[in-house]
Amino acid sequence: MKHPATYYNPKKPHILIEGATQFELGTFDGKSISYDFPKVLKYLDAKGKILYGKSFKIYEDDHELLLKLASYFIQDHEYCKKLDIDTGKGILLSGPVGCGKTTLMRLLPHLVPHKKSYNFIPCRNIVFGFNGVGFKLIEDYSDNKTYCFDDLGVEHIGRHYGKDCNVMGEILISRYEVFRQRHVLTHITTNLNAEELQEKYGERIRSRMREMFNLIAFADTARDKRG
Repeated sequence: MKHPATYYNPKKPHILIEGATQFELGTFDGKSISYDFPKVLKYLDAKGKILYGKSFKIYEDDHELLLKLASYFIQDHEYCKKLDIDTGKGILLSGPVGCGKTTLMRLLPHLVPHKKSYNFIPCRNIVFGFNGVGFKLIEDYSDNKTYCFDDLGVEHIGRHYGKDCNVMGEILISRYEVFRQRHVLTHITTNLNAEELQEKYGERIRSRMREMFNLIAFADTARDKRG
């Protein structure tokens, strides 16, 4: 189902328009926007309902995490520095099954409709693609596009013409090179913690991931919102 786009006026980038409703996210002095976090939350709640239905809800437990993510997406460099978030790295969003990682990483780019968003791809689908196409698929991800790889860690080992391959591990190595050489970002959602990621992909990739990503994590006790 196609949803209506978010509109904004380049002269008033602090105001986003959804249908007949305007959302003023803060104040604009002609050069930069001073965002008002409660107004940002109100907009995300409304946009979430448009995208995911009336049962969508922003939970109070997630406000702290949302403040970090929203600050990153609007590129509030000063506040991100206080939060120990590097605006020049990607986001690795981790947390238990059903806590809302995928939903948020699809929702947050709507805060900044004037910026080009990333390609959002489930890791499972990438491995299915590899099984059919082979190693060319890994090369294809060495491009200059920004990606969000969803659900890292649940995918199986790839197999093409009898050869096994840790497809996402290889793609992460490629994306690391793209990050180092051309500063192209990658984002990830995962149910795995740091130790589990290292177990699945090895210390070499885990250490590259530290360079590439800001780790932002839901609490282990975060509720399952799919019920």
